[in-house]
Amino acid sequence: MPPASSGASATHAVALTPSSPAADSRLTPGGPGYRRMSFALFLAGVATFALLYSTQALLPLVSADFGASASTASWTVSAATGALALFVLPLSALSERFGRRAMMTASLSVAVAVGLLVPFAPSVEVLIALRAVQGAALAGLPASAMAFLAEEVRPKALVAAIGMFVAGNSIGGMSGRIITGWVAQAWGWRAALAVVGVVAVLCAVAFRALLPAPRHFTPGSLNPKALARTVRTHLSDPLLCRLYAIGALFMTVFGAVYTVIGYRLTEAPFSLPQGVIGSIFLVYLVGTVSSAAAGKLVARLGRRGALYLAVGTTAGGLLLSLSSALVLVLLGLVLITAGFFAGHAVASSSVSRTATTGRAQASALYQSAYYLGSSAGGTLGAVAFHAGGWAGTVGLGLLAVLGVVSVTVWGSHAARTERRRGLVVRSC
Repeated sequence: MPPASSGASATHAVALTPSSPAADSRLTPGGPGYRRMSFALFLAGVATFALLYSTQALLPLVSADFGASASTASWTVSAATGALALFVLPLSALSERFGRRAMMTASLSVAVAVGLLVPFAPSVEVLIALRAVQGAALAGLPASAMAFLAEEVRPKALVAAIGMFVAGNSIGGMSGRIITGWVAQAWGWRAALAVVGVVAVLCAVAFRALLPAPRHFTPGSLNPKALARTVRTHLSDPLLCRLYAIGALFMTVFGAVYTVIGYRLTEAPFSLPQGVIGSIFLVYLVGTVSSAAAGKLVARLGRRGALYLAVGTTAGGLLLSLSSALVLVLLGLVLITAGFFAGHAVASSSVSRTATTGRAQASALYQSAYYLGSSAGGTLGAVAFHAGGWAGTVGLGLLAVLGVVSVTVWGSHAARTERRRGLVVRSC
């Protein structure tokens, strides 16, 4: 790194010292600017998830309109999340140079512009391509938001602040699916996507107007070697790698379930109309509560305890969803959603606290793993559904949940082993 980078690192180190004046000036609940910042990032989360998953509740209609299979239609979701996963790291590097707020603003602007074009796609191939561009544009937002919070919010309030951003994700995912469900039932899936695009425009404008100017950001360089060195450092950290794996596995479950659930509920014995299927996504409200409560869960149970609770809740929901009774399927979705959002909030906030340098890259790697999990879950969930029905999708979800448990237990075992050797090792 050039000498200027060393100075930037020193500045960040001072800013992260709780007893320093710089740390005292960071945002905290009840303090000036905290509420505006929280609401602005909440709206960014709403726009991000509403756009990113805008076609998910509409997949049966997209399949019918274009004559596409479930696995082909699922690519309208997987292409967006996969592109986000690929572009999140390079765009996070740009945020180190040009600023978190600038990157988030640019990302939302391009994404909403593409969102206004998506309803006019003449074929499923064009729709998939536009969704991939939209996902790539959105890649600049999640990691930059996490880094912005890590720099501008006091450490003790970080889990709660990130929980609010994740809560915005859940509201966006829920409202986008509900809106598209009812609008599509009345006017078709193209009109539904147009409405989501307009809502995202309004959120983007409000976000830019409300988000406070950063006070603790120090521009870095765009040195590719330095970026590669930072990435290698993060990937050589066992705790960060475990957190990345946990995020990916949780999102595999979530992506599989919510990509396929529409197909299941349109079939017998449920045969629900599109508007009702969209309303089922009201269960996302449970995710809003569980993600916002993640800080309290960690304080009471510890990080591992909170993760085990999230895993148990998710697994219980998967098993309940196998029922042919609609009320039990809905209860299963509630538990899956609660467990996923709690686990995601715990893992993502742990990444921000674990990384002391290169936070944007650390968060970007998490987001990359997370959305690769979403892309894999959506595609594999559709394939599993085609091969074995809903039971096949649930089986895939349970395998991913078992993976979360295995990673967490392995981390605990490694920590105990190293403690016996007299070394200090972080575990999850």
